Amino acid sequence: MTKGMSLRAAEARRIALAAQGFGSRRAAGVRRGTLLSTISRLGLVQIDSVNVLVRSHFIPGFSRLGPYDRTVLERLAYGRSRRLFEYWAHEASLLPLEMFPLLRWRMDRARRAIGTYSEVARLAREQPRFIAKVRKAIEERGPLSASDFDGARGEGGWWGWSDTKRALEYLFWSGAVTTASRRNSFERVYDLVERVIPAGILAAPALREADAQRELVLVAARALGVATETDLRDYFRLDTSDAKARIAELVEDGKLLVASVEGWRHPAYLDPERRRPRRREMSALLSPFDSLIWHRPRASRLFGFDYRLEIYTPSHKRVYGYYVLPYLLDDALVARVDMKADRAAANLLVHAVHFEDGVARDEVMPRLAADLQAMAEWLSLGSVSLPSSIDSRRCREPRARAPR
Repeated sequence: MTKGMSLRAAEARRIALAAQGFGSRRAAGVRRGTLLSTISRLGLVQIDSVNVLVRSHFIPGFSRLGPYDRTVLERLAYGRSRRLFEYWAHEASLLPLEMFPLLRWRMDRARRAIGTYSEVARLAREQPRFIAKVRKAIEERGPLSASDFDGARGEGGWWGWSDTKRALEYLFWSGAVTTASRRNSFERVYDLVERVIPAGILAAPALREADAQRELVLVAARALGVATETDLRDYFRLDTSDAKARIAELVEDGKLLVASVEGWRHPAYLDPERRRPRRREMSALLSPFDSLIWHRPRASRLFGFDYRLEIYTPSHKRVYGYYVLPYLLDDALVARVDMKADRAAANLLVHAVHFEDGVARDEVMPRLAADLQAMAEWLSLGSVSLPSSIDSRRCREPRARAPR
């Protein structure tokens, strides 16, 4: 690939899908190393507390690899031989341990209350003795959650958090504590970072902010395949000025290539080693928080797919449903599936399937049904309940399909 190259829209989609780990042959029996390699390829997976189907961080592995033992991911994240850690990288995320040194600058900014971290650090400025007291409690008593402290229940204010919870989150943001485990309804349990992160990782030389940010941009570029400046910035939620400077430096050094993509208004950037894959057959149900689609403008640009999570939308105003998974078929997003796990009845309950405009329902349904059955079995649900009539209605506003 050479600087200033041009890509057709279909080529950009295939590059993006391959970079995200779609299209590889799925092997029976996903091993720990395969799952870890997939997460390392992505750089991170987003965490979310909604459990209407399954916690969102489990789904990207299933989407790319097929059914796997979810306890393997739990052990990777929270076991004795953990290989992942939690931090605010995109949103709350699980990342490979090797990424820890690349985020120290963000922890340092949190400690110094710079930029977006000022709200997190406000309590530390106002009540430093209280912050020290909370940290001391963890040091002496071992891993603790907010509910382990007296008066930890929220009392309104910022996200309904108590001062104890805000103190714990400040310590988390600033790298003094990290997540040791999760308990009950996915409550974070905090411990001192030196008791969770391996000593070899903590002993790694500190990187200058600019060097760490360049590495994060390169991780994002490899994971996205082809991306605009805003795509690269959004992946690890970098500040605009930082992202612009680091991308310009990487282009100057030849570590990113500039390209134009059919239908894209802004320049794109590519990893020089990125290949142009051929069109492949693939299918996947996607978490609403999957890194392929979490940046909604990118999903629209790549796939002509306008997607909005409606969890916080009043039920009577929802267009598609409460927890809707986009359905990827080959190199297109062809449908939206509103579903939930009815665990009491051991049933995967599909409330509705909404097809995109121009999609041939009869061609999609057999493959979607197979993927729904595979998901049900993966979640230890005995059956799939489909709606009696499949809704193929249009969105309230027309959408242009992505160029093929």
